Amino acid sequence: MFRSGFSFMATAGLYPERKEAKPGKMDRFAAGVGGVFAPWIRPGPESFYWIIKAVRSHAQSVAAMSDEEILKQSRTLGPLLRRNGFEKDLVGRAFALVREAAERTLGTPHFDIQLVGGLVLLKGMITEMETGEGKTLTATLAASTLALAGVPVHIITVNDYLAQRDASWMEPIYQAMGLRAAVVVHGMHPAAKRDAYRADITYCTNKEVCFDYLRDRIVLWDRPTPIRLRVERLYGNESRVNRLLLSGLHFGIVDEADSVLIDEARTPLIISSEGGSAHPPDVYRQAIDVARGLKRREHYALSESEHLVELTAFGKRSIRAFDWDEAGFEAGEEQKEELIRQALMALNFFNKDKQYLIKDGKIQIIDEYTGRLMADRSWERGLHQLIEAKEGCEVTVRRETKARISYQRFFRRYLGLAGMTGTAREVAGELWSIYRLPVVTIPTHKTMKRRCLPDRVFRRGDRKCAAVVKTVSGLHEKGRPVLVGTRSVEASEHLSRLLEVAKLPHKVLNARQDKEEAEIISEAGRPGKITVATNMAGRGTDIRLGSGVAEIGGLYVLATERHDSRRIDRQLFGRCGRQGDPGSSETFVSLEDELVAAKARKLLLWTAAVAVRLPGRFWGRWFCAVLFSRAQYRAERLHARTRRDLLNMDEQMSESLAFTGRTE
Repeated sequence: MFRSGFSFMATAGLYPERKEAKPGKMDRFAAGVGGVFAPWIRPGPESFYWIIKAVRSHAQSVAAMSDEEILKQSRTLGPLLRRNGFEKDLVGRAFALVREAAERTLGTPHFDIQLVGGLVLLKGMITEMETGEGKTLTATLAASTLALAGVPVHIITVNDYLAQRDASWMEPIYQAMGLRAAVVVHGMHPAAKRDAYRADITYCTNKEVCFDYLRDRIVLWDRPTPIRLRVERLYGNESRVNRLLLSGLHFGIVDEADSVLIDEARTPLIISSEGGSAHPPDVYRQAIDVARGLKRREHYALSESEHLVELTAFGKRSIRAFDWDEAGFEAGEEQKEELIRQALMALNFFNKDKQYLIKDGKIQIIDEYTGRLMADRSWERGLHQLIEAKEGCEVTVRRETKARISYQRFFRRYLGLAGMTGTAREVAGELWSIYRLPVVTIPTHKTMKRRCLPDRVFRRGDRKCAAVVKTVSGLHEKGRPVLVGTRSVEASEHLSRLLEVAKLPHKVLNARQDKEEAEIISEAGRPGKITVATNMAGRGTDIRLGSGVAEIGGLYVLATERHDSRRIDRQLFGRCGRQGDPGSSETFVSLEDELVAAKARKLLLWTAAVAVRLPGRFWGRWFCAVLFSRAQYRAERLHARTRRDLLNMDEQMSESLAFTGRTE
C-alpha cells in the first residue's frame, strides 16, 4: 500500500481541517534548504508507471461490465478503500472503472500519461503536464477514487467560467460512478452553496472557496469545541452548524496550481464591511490634488522596480504646510504623509486599462495574471478610494476588515492537497518550501511539434507594433490562424486599432469581452482567424484547429511583450502545438517594453540599444536575451519576496489576534 499524503482518520469531526503548527527555527531552515534543492531533486514519472499495468490488468473485465455493473462495482469498491486505504490493486480497479466510464460517456478514455498524472494527484503532489494534455480529464481519476473512499473533494480552478465548464463536462463520468458533482460560482445563494459543498466532488474557484471559508470563520469566531457545536444543534436552523457553508477542508485538487498557489498568493483575501472611521470623500480628492502638485525628485522618489514611494524632507514639509481644514481631515502628520504616499502610488503605478477598468462608473480591478475582472474586490488602506478620486468616480466608503487570510495559510489547512499545471518547474522550490508539494513532470502523450522561434528585438515600441501588424497580415493571407498575446487591456485595444487601419478582421478578448470568451476561443483556430487577447487566453482554454489548418502549420502564437513571469509566457505559447498538432510561437519585444523599463538598469538599456546595431545581429540578440531574462528574474524575485513578507505578516497577525480568541 502506498501513502497518499492523506489520513482517513483526519476527516473526523464537524469541520475537518489541518491545524497549523507554529514553525520553529529548524522548521524554517529545513523549508528553506528543501526549497533550494526541490527544483533539482524531484520524483521522476517512472516511479508511477506501475499504475498503467495495474489498470490494464482490470481493463478487460471492466469493459465486459454493463453500466449497472460498473455502478455496483463502484459502490463495492468504496468500503474497501475506506478500510484498506489506497492499495495498489484497489487504486488500479478504481482507475479502470473511471477510465471505462469516461469512454462510455464522453468517448475519451484516459491516456496512459493521464493515468500517471492521476496517481500523482492521488499521492498529494503537483503534476506538471504540458498544456493540451488533458488535465481536466486527469483530475477525474483522483477525484473519483477519493470520493469513493468517502473523502469530499474540491477541484479548484481560476475562474467561474472554467469551474462551470469543467463540472458540466465531467459530470457524466461521476454519475456513471454513482457520485454527485456540483459547482460553486460567485453570486450563488448561501443555501445553494451549502448543498454544493456537500456533494462528493465540488468544482469552485480559489477566491470563492477561500471567501466562503472566511465567512465560516466569522460564524465560528470563538473556535467552539465539537461538543459545543453538537449541543448548539438543538437550536435548529439557527444553530451555527447549519449556517456553515463548507463541511471542512478535506482534499483539494488545484487546477493551474502555479497561478493559484504562487501568483495570486501576493494578495491577502479580505472580507470587509463599511467602516465608521473612514475619511470623507473630499479628503481623498484633496489628497489626489496635493499629490498632483508634487514634483518627482524634488518632493518624492519612485522605485519603479520595487513599486515604492519615498517622500523627501522637502516633500514632507510641503505636506505639513498644506491647509487640510477645508477637507475636514483631522489627523497626525504621519497619517497625512501615508495618505499622500498612497495618492502618489495611485497616480504613478496604477493605470486605467492596465491595473483596472472603469465599468458602469466604478473602478474594477483587473487580475494581472489571468486578465479577468475581479468582482467585488478593492485595494486596501484607502488606495481604492484614491483611484476613484483620481478618475473622477464616486468615492465609495472605505471598508474595515472583518476577516483575512493569505492563500498560503488557507491551502495549507487542507488535510490533503494536490495540484496540476503546465508550468511548475520554475517555482518547484517555493511549492515545496511553502506547501510541501513536490513537482512531478509528466511526458507528453504525443511528440510535440511546436516550433519556438527566436525573439525579434526592436529598439522602439512603434516599430515593434508595425512589425507585428505586417507579420499578422502575411499569416492571414496564407489562411493561418493567429493568436496575438498582449500584456494589458490598453495594449490589446491599441493593437486592435492598428489592425483596423490595416483592414485586418479580428476579434479582441480582454476583460471587456469576458462574456464572449467561449465564442471567441471556439473560433480562434479556424483558417485565417486573428485573435488579440490578454492573459485571458493563457490558461484553461483549448483552441482546436479548423479544417486544413494543420496542413499549413497550425496555430501561430505571437507574444507582443514578455511578462514578469516566464511561466505566463509559457502558458501563452502552450495554446499551440497541443496533442501532437503543429504550431509556432514567437515573441516580439522592444527596449521600451514595460518589463525592461521597470526592471533593467539604464546602462543595460543603453548597451542593448548599441548591441542591436552590431553586424550580423548575433551579439545583439544574445545580449537582449540576457537582458530580458535578467528583467524577468528580478521581477520574479520581487514577487517571491512580496509573497514571503505577506505570509510572515499573516502569521504574526495570527499570533497577535490569538490573544483575543480569534486567529483570522
